[in-house]
Amino acid sequence: MAAAEDYIAQIGLTAGLVWNALHGQGAMSLNRLIKEIGRPRDEVMQAVGWLAREDKLVFHVHGRTRKVALKESG
Repeated sequence: MAAAEDYIAQIGLTAGLVWNALHGQGAMSLNRLIKEIGRPRDEVMQAVGWLAREDKLVFHVHGRTRKVALKESG
């Protein structure tokens, strides 16, 4: 079971990287975010899902382009 816990911890760490990238650079496409983070696509997408589930992200869809940004607190 330690392997599953390690993987969940890695997704959590990647979620932190996603948050930091969006905080520092603003909204970006999912493809750019994956390149910026430098982690496997599946892992970044799981981290995005984690943050979305925590209601920390907003998504903008324009045609085939999807951008993600941090939800403004307020």
